[in-house]
Amino acid sequence: MYFGDWTFILLVPALLLALIAQAKVKSTYAKYAKVAAASGLTAAQAAASLLQYGGAGDVAIERVAGQLTDHYDPRKRVLRLSEGVHDGRSLAALGIAAHEAGHALQHHDHYAPLMLRNGFYPVANIGSTLAFPLFFIGLIMSGQGPSVLMDIGILLFALAVLFSVITLPVEFNASRRAVALLTERAILSPDEAGGARKVLSAAAMTYVAATTMAVLQLVRLLLIRDSRD
Repeated sequence: MYFGDWTFILLVPALLLALIAQAKVKSTYAKYAKVAAASGLTAAQAAASLLQYGGAGDVAIERVAGQLTDHYDPRKRVLRLSEGVHDGRSLAALGIAAHEAGHALQHHDHYAPLMLRNGFYPVANIGSTLAFPLFFIGLIMSGQGPSVLMDIGILLFALAVLFSVITLPVEFNASRRAVALLTERAILSPDEAGGARKVLSAAAMTYVAATTMAVLQLVRLLLIRDSRD
């Protein structure tokens, strides 16, 4: 059995989920990017307020190029907001900025899953980079049986899968913090918070889809490996 067989079928559910998640993110963001928050605050101002309230007021906020390139850099303690979000006053912009502020507050609070993910990242990055090349080489050179290189590739990819799994609670917690803080600080009304929550829930689906794909890909590698016994 070679690397082009029926096991590709295993990836179909994850591919479909990824397509659905992408479409959901685009449609939900487009909808709530048109709804302005009554507070009148920009996303950058809202994020600064939440950071200050949570005790992480020393975190810098920067504008970054691109669309939906928002992220928190724990190494430099910088929250970067995309051009469309930084100065935006919509429910979508405030929700996204608050989510990234949630990551900064996780860092400030030493939130265990985030600390674990940050510490695990270098290992997972190596795993995701080398796993498939090693597995392919091992597959080609193995003849009729499994090889050590195939096993090493699977092990490295398993580390990348574990990183993806660890990411899920980090993202979910950041979104919960975001919505709770936005309402607690009266930046969004309860009704407005519902719109921000929908944007963040749609974004969370992309992480679920990515994790599902990673898990099914790992299962696929294991099946291919076992077929060589």
